[in-house]
This record gives sequence, C-alpha cells and structure tokens, in this order.
Amino acid sequence: MGPELARHARLPLALLGLLAVLCVATMWSPPAGRTSWMLEVGPGLLEVAAMIALYRWLPLSHVVYVCTFLHVLVLIYGGYYTYALTPLGNWAKETFHFARNHYDRVGHVALGVFPSLVVREVLLRRTPLRRGGWLFFLVCSVVLAIAAFWELLEWWTALVAAPDVGTAFLGTQGDPWDTQWDMFLALVGAVAALPLLGPAQDRSMAKVPPPRT
Repeated sequence: MGPELARHARLPLALLGLLAVLCVATMWSPPAGRTSWMLEVGPGLLEVAAMIALYRWLPLSHVVYVCTFLHVLVLIYGGYYTYALTPLGNWAKETFHFARNHYDRVGHVALGVFPSLVVREVLLRRTPLRRGGWLFFLVCSVVLAIAAFWELLEWWTALVAAPDVGTAFLGTQGDPWDTQWDMFLALVGAVAALPLLGPAQDRSMAKVPPPRT
C-alpha cells in the first residue's frame, strides 16, 4: 500500500476500531439476544468487510466511510433491543402518542440514505455514467431493489427462524402495510440524500488517492 493510500486509510481505520469496540460491547449480552443482533447487524458488517477487502483496488471517499459507520450504528441500536423495543422509539411513541415504535421507520430511511452514496460513488468511478438524471434514477432504482430484497430477507428469516426471533426480525408491529412503508421510506431516504449530500461527496471523492493498479 502506497503512502497516499495509507494516509487516506487513517479515518476509516479509526472508525473501524471504534466500530469493533461497539460490536463487542453490544453483542456480549443484548436484550434481544445474539441471534437477533446478528440478523440485524450482520448485513452491515458484511458491507464493512467488503470495503476492507476492496480497499487497495477501490478506496472510497471519507464521506462514504463516515456514512457507513453511521448506518451500522443505526443497525446496532436496532439489533441490540430489536427495532420494536428501542428505548428511543418508545420514548417518541409515548411523547407524541404514536401508535407504534417508529425506530423501524428510521432504520429504513437510513437504508436509503447511506447505501445511496455508496452506489453513487461506485457508479461514478467504475462506469461511464456521469452526474445527472440517469445517475439519480439508477441509484434510486438500486436502493429500491436493496430495500425490496431486505423485505424478502425478513420474510425468509421469519419462515425458517424460531418464531420469536423471526417475528422480532420481521418487525411489522401489526401494520399490514409495513413492507410497503419500509420500501417507500428507503426510496425517500435516497431521493433526499442524493441532492443534499452529493456535493459534499464530490468534494470528498476528489481527495481519494488513485487505487492500486
């Protein structure tokens, strides 16, 4: 690894170290159980593992690394308690008289906000696509596909896992339209994130050193 790549790696390595401490601390004895924790947090950790494996060939912007870190924090909090029982969501439910714990909704907005920046960066750097309407459309389409696949994953898990774990992972809380809301909110997250965070991402991308050839 060259000196530029090594310097660029300082921030993601610091975030990785902090994330490792948080994972160990929350996985030790989570109220939701370790199986639920792994189901909720595992996909985020797989994304982190892919970024580590590909770093020499595809170093990403610091904006993407920070956003990925924040996304995994959202997953950890939900996996530690289960999304339907998070204290923050229960506080909002009691304070604002909501019918349900809405932390699940926050998680699905995050599923649109943060992955959209990863997809945008990969498309800009590894395909002929340029900034504009087609890039926006394709990023939103990929995010919607990810959200739909997540719903399929929840369904499959509910079918094969123990009833209590499957129900907690599914997290519908009695809402017959939960699946549709989840996909819609992920799309909303992507639509909002691209214009709001895109310029900052572009400035961060300009500082990324060339990858290993």
